[in-house]
Amino acid sequence: MKRLAVLGVLMVAGVLVVGCGETVIDSANLEDTVQQSLEGSQGKSVKAVDCPADQEVVVDATFTCAVEYSDGRAATATLRIRNEDADLSLIDLRPNK
Repeated sequence: MKRLAVLGVLMVAGVLVVGCGETVIDSANLEDTVQQSLEGSQGKSVKAVDCPADQEVVVDATFTCAVEYSDGRAATATLRIRNEDADLSLIDLRPNK
């Protein structure tokens, strides 16, 4: 049930304002935050995290990031945008088949 322990982790991502009033999540900052959160909560080494580069900040929207563990396993992390400040919740983490 380690997966359930991870789901309670809250993450804060920096935002980057891009022209025309659109606000998107800073994907590099988000990827680092997801990696650190997973390593801290699971005690497993994460090799890489890949999140969308153009994720617009829309409250209650969800999106996924690909997670690659150092042992070669892969998973998909689903995150939800909680507010306009781009505070995020990790709502699901599933191993890839």
